Amino acid sequence: MFRTPLLIATALAVAFGLGILSSVYALRATVGFGAIALGPWTAFPAAQTVDADPYAKAHRARDGRLLLGGAEGLTFTAATDSDNRRLTANCRYEIAGITPPARLWTLHAADRNGNPLPGANPDVPTGLNAWSALRGADGDFSIRIASSAMPGNWLAIPEGRAPFLLVMTLLDTPTAGSSGVIDLAMPGITRLDCADA
Repeated sequence: MFRTPLLIATALAVAFGLGILSSVYALRATVGFGAIALGPWTAFPAAQTVDADPYAKAHRARDGRLLLGGAEGLTFTAATDSDNRRLTANCRYEIAGITPPARLWTLHAADRNGNPLPGANPDVPTGLNAWSALRGADGDFSIRIASSAMPGNWLAIPEGRAPFLLVMTLLDTPTAGSSGVIDLAMPGITRLDCADA
């Protein structure tokens, strides 16, 4: 007598549970479609526009983050170095080169969920921008990323072995609204050494 309702309730619970889990997984797996990759850097130009795909809109709503408009800028993230090795806090890295044209760019380290990494000390730089970075005579720059202090441009990350992301935001850039993003170049990310190597 109770067998049929119990089977129906179990089937519904499994169906709803798997549906919810697959939706959450899809939202965590991607920001959306239409990614542009420039070396290790990836951007989603349509993610912040009204033409964004449903996954990008759901991702934005789930995170509760305010994204830049198409004419305001473009955010690039990197989870690996230029040799496709995962970025980890026990290694030291160097970002070198130039950025696409922009009025201002910012750079910071973030955890795998995109939250900025806290500094171990409030006096260390956890973010850099185009105005504070030292540049060479030809306009290129070199930024060292490490948990311990380094000369020149230094971006501090916490000690440990946790993976992290680099987030570079180009503000007021023609790159954001251009279809020629593929022809542009982003700075390279080189692993210098690791604490356990």
